[in-house]
Amino acid sequence: MSEKIEQIKTADLIPYVGNSRTHDANQVAQIAASIREFGFNNPILIDADNGIIGGHGRLLAAQKLNLKQVPCLRLGHLSDAQRRAYVIADNKLALNAGWDEDALSAEIARLTEDGFEMDLLGFDDDELGQFEIEEVAPPELAEGDNEPFRKMTFTVHEEQVEEIEAALAKAKQDGGGESAINENSNGNALAWICGKVNRG
Repeated sequence: MSEKIEQIKTADLIPYVGNSRTHDANQVAQIAASIREFGFNNPILIDADNGIIGGHGRLLAAQKLNLKQVPCLRLGHLSDAQRRAYVIADNKLALNAGWDEDALSAEIARLTEDGFEMDLLGFDDDELGQFEIEEVAPPELAEGDNEPFRKMTFTVHEEQVEEIEAALAKAKQDGGGESAINENSNGNALAWICGKVNRG
């Protein structure tokens, strides 16, 4: 069994024709948003021939973000029957898990207080509504206030959005989303990209 994460070109990955799990456009957009915010932290599971065993939705999200390559874990030790069975089990076993409602409610409340974007959790408005949590708007940072931090606003065309989001996601994937001086991952990723451009 391979324990090494490989960076594989998205164009070289082969979806399993017998995959019974579906991914609509809304869910793919949620996965893409998660990758943009947190990075590509869950590798796609593949067989010896780059066939996908687990992670079809992540591949669709990567394609939406125009990522040229993604982290993959090769499961070459599985027999053909085990591979086909795991395609199902990888999805179904996750669905069998439950929630500790009190712990979940407490965590969501804390994230709401932090001004975190709740859509990134994967819950819809009705699901979040059952926790009876007061929505808190993200804190505003006025131009020039709270030095040394500044809020910068850009206007982009809708045709530029995906390319920008893909660049930010790639920067985060390459380690550019973290900084000791700033907690905003998008700001860190943008500064990292600009730094690379400025250094040539």
